[in-house]
Amino acid sequence: MRFTILGSGTSTGVPSVACECATCTSTDPRDTRLRTSLLVQDDTTTLVVDTSSDFRQQMLQHKVLEIDAVLFTHHHFDHIGGFDDIRPYNFRSGRPLPIYGMQETLDVLRSTFPYAFGDVVSTGASVPSIEQHIITDDPFSIGTIPIVPIPMLHGASMKVYGYRFGDVAYCTDTNHIPVHALDRLQGLDTLIIDGLRWEEHPTHFTIDQALEIVNHLKPRRAILTHIAHQILHARDMQRLPDGVEFAIDGMVVNTTS
Repeated sequence: MRFTILGSGTSTGVPSVACECATCTSTDPRDTRLRTSLLVQDDTTTLVVDTSSDFRQQMLQHKVLEIDAVLFTHHHFDHIGGFDDIRPYNFRSGRPLPIYGMQETLDVLRSTFPYAFGDVVSTGASVPSIEQHIITDDPFSIGTIPIVPIPMLHGASMKVYGYRFGDVAYCTDTNHIPVHALDRLQGLDTLIIDGLRWEEHPTHFTIDQALEIVNHLKPRRAILTHIAHQILHARDMQRLPDGVEFAIDGMVVNTTS
């Protein structure tokens, strides 16, 4: 499988509007971060994890012509904001696009984009055409890609899902991974994990907290994502241990399983 980090930034994106910090004014392309999202591909199936607020730009940048499904981690706007831009994929395929998420995520999508669910009178304009699938903690497959949900917490009580695809796992937007979920992350080659900043945050892992998870699981490679503008790539990468790195938009991870 091939994994492309479409965006590695926090909810505001980096650079952030109305900010003149060292990162937001940096000329280093590694400090430009679209909102967090992931592209997952094998020879026959293409998945996108989250329709970020930058979804259209990400699809154009990576020339993604076809999508077999969208997999949602949760329903914060930076992860669903690009939902309306699935319409061109409907035009191309001539069929609804399958979307997968927990029931609450599908409910929030419905309340945010009611026209896509037939809840408002149509004006005759095109609307996203979707086929809904509810995710539970049970493993499932989309096309030829097996998926193991990783139930996690985002803040004190909000459930979110990470996902394991073979030897690669993607665990963004979390500050707690329960023990039973950690069991599903054993034996990884690559772990892509939330690592917002060095300072404490109420709903995200700090970098040190993410490193505790990395030290527990011991993947061959760990990549920190959902990175805030407090992180200046050239400066802060020097503080990371061997085998751990910051995500960069467009970074590709390849695996044979």
